[in-house]
Amino acid sequence: MPFPRPVDLLNATVSRAGIAVTRTVPYGPSPRQTMDIYRPVQVNGPAPMVVFLYGGAWQDGERRDYRFVAASLARAGVVTAVADYRLYPEVRFPAFVEDGAAAVAQMRRMAGSCGGDPAKMFVVGHSAGAHTAAMLAIEPSYLAAVGMARADLAGAVGLAGPYDFLPIVGADIKLVFASANDDLRRTQPIARVDGRNAPLLLLHGDKDTTCYPRNSIALALRVRAAGGPAWVRTYPGVGHVGLVLGFAGLFRWCSPALADTLRFIRGGWADDTARSIPAQV
Repeated sequence: MPFPRPVDLLNATVSRAGIAVTRTVPYGPSPRQTMDIYRPVQVNGPAPMVVFLYGGAWQDGERRDYRFVAASLARAGVVTAVADYRLYPEVRFPAFVEDGAAAVAQMRRMAGSCGGDPAKMFVVGHSAGAHTAAMLAIEPSYLAAVGMARADLAGAVGLAGPYDFLPIVGADIKLVFASANDDLRRTQPIARVDGRNAPLLLLHGDKDTTCYPRNSIALALRVRAAGGPAWVRTYPGVGHVGLVLGFAGLFRWCSPALADTLRFIRGGWADDTARSIPAQV
């Protein structure tokens, strides 16, 4: 009998009270193009909606591993889908970004049936998923291909994302993005900024050595220099995994990422006129 994985033990602690879950909802023909939807059982009026995209270096990940994220958001009144997407070596860039766009479009179409508000559609991603979330907020072509515009997104939250990682160093990551070798700049959210992006909240731990926090800082600076809306916050002493662990009830002490994400979804960051940028790290 195999030993349970740490994430399985973590998810086993997650209560399902007050939450309804619809599993394996398709948004495309591939088995990887499916999502699980978590919604609050009791909600006053149409609820904000989130599509959550996990990380895994574009090569790994399963939606079932992120019950702790979806349940926490749903318990706070947010209809939340955790979406699988196609991975390398089945696909290369930009297929996983296109999948993110398709998942968002399908979730928006389902707003009426799951109690969601299509005018409050957000995308949240961690690590590689944050790269997709930023791309959808910044580069208009991906949402346009599924009949949406950037203005249809109420916002995007990037958790420990890679947004400015040229030159690509890792041999495996080079293969993921080899389809864009003619112009690797198009793989970088920071290179696509035009100041007309959906609002961005970029959260990062200052001890993250998997994806350095300078990614979030540089992107926020570029967006704001172009006149677009972006907020960034770095958390002292927090690493790559600890950032997203903060969504779990037992590990809420790891980071305030859940509270800051909910504040953004509820419009609180729009009142933060200072929008201070931390020192480069």
